[in-house]
Amino acid sequence: MRLITFWPMMDCIYDGGPIGLVPFSPVFQKHQIMSSEMLPAFVEASNVERTQDLSEDQEESQKPRSGEGLEPISKRQMKKLIKQKQWEEQRELRKQKRKEKRKRKQLERHCQQDSNLDGNDRKRIRRDVVHSTLRLVIDCSFDSLMVLKDIKKLHKQIQRCYAENRRALHPVQFYLTSHGGQLKKNMDENDKGWVNWKDIHIKPDHYSEFIKKEDLIYLTSDSPNVLKELDESKAYVIGGLVDHNHHKGLTYKQASEHGIDHAQLPLGNFVKMNSRKVLAVNHVFEIILEYLETRDWQEAFFTILPQRKGAVPTDNACGSSSHNKKPARVGGGLDSDSSEEENSRNELDSPREEENRDKENSTESAMNSIPH
Repeated sequence: MRLITFWPMMDCIYDGGPIGLVPFSPVFQKHQIMSSEMLPAFVEASNVERTQDLSEDQEESQKPRSGEGLEPISKRQMKKLIKQKQWEEQRELRKQKRKEKRKRKQLERHCQQDSNLDGNDRKRIRRDVVHSTLRLVIDCSFDSLMVLKDIKKLHKQIQRCYAENRRALHPVQFYLTSHGGQLKKNMDENDKGWVNWKDIHIKPDHYSEFIKKEDLIYLTSDSPNVLKELDESKAYVIGGLVDHNHHKGLTYKQASEHGIDHAQLPLGNFVKMNSRKVLAVNHVFEIILEYLETRDWQEAFFTILPQRKGAVPTDNACGSSSHNKKPARVGGGLDSDSSEEENSRNELDSPREEENRDKENSTESAMNSIPH
């Protein structure tokens, strides 16, 4: 039996054995004497109490205090949250508006159909359509010669051709050949509905692979042959090239090398233009559609050609050309913009010159009347 010595001022106890100093516990405040056999159990119990207290303190420290751990919301974030809430609240209202809009469109379509029966609508009635056997081909094999900007222009021209052929009284057999490369990629990205186009044959192959050579006629402004009539048993090819005159005579050269017949529209026989005779793809396409309906080249040209071309009938042009003859420029004609500017300048200069001549004549007569 060992005696345990306790020093109240040092907060520790000593039992005289090998344990050494033991931390002070409030149990010993009464200066009780305890055996060495009871001491280890007591120390273990006190350690357990301390670990429990520490774990409780850690849990309390980990819990977020009120007002702490939440980031402040900015005004912009608050506005977004309010808008999102309003958007969710107005979902049913938007559905109702969409239903009303669909009903309005249905009523408009019914009214439009009634006006079609009365003959007041500008759209042509499809029952009067007579399909032509003439084949009109747009050759898209010049894809590598064009930049993306020109590819997009060609895409728009093809869209116009498709729309006009769908509206025409005598639609042609429309072919789009050598379809691929940049053009197809641009159509996939910007006009995904082209896969659902009707009354058109879109083929990746060259036109020579499925159309006989004797049936082909390549339309090119460089050809010496001039069309007089359209043979509806033939296939007329339009070069799908937007090059701003960088590749002159390319379509004519290709047609000659492949042994394909070629010709140009009789534009010079009926029309006098300020600009060059090279037309856009959709203009050639629409002129042929108009000719199939009217059977009149001059009417077809003046119906389709844009005003910027400065087109006038050849009879009037011949009459006016005898009065206003200009020396031709070597290496090509003038553009429409430049010729219009020169004409306007001449018109503006002529009255000024007459005024100057009148002034000179008046000054001369005044000088002669003065006595010397």
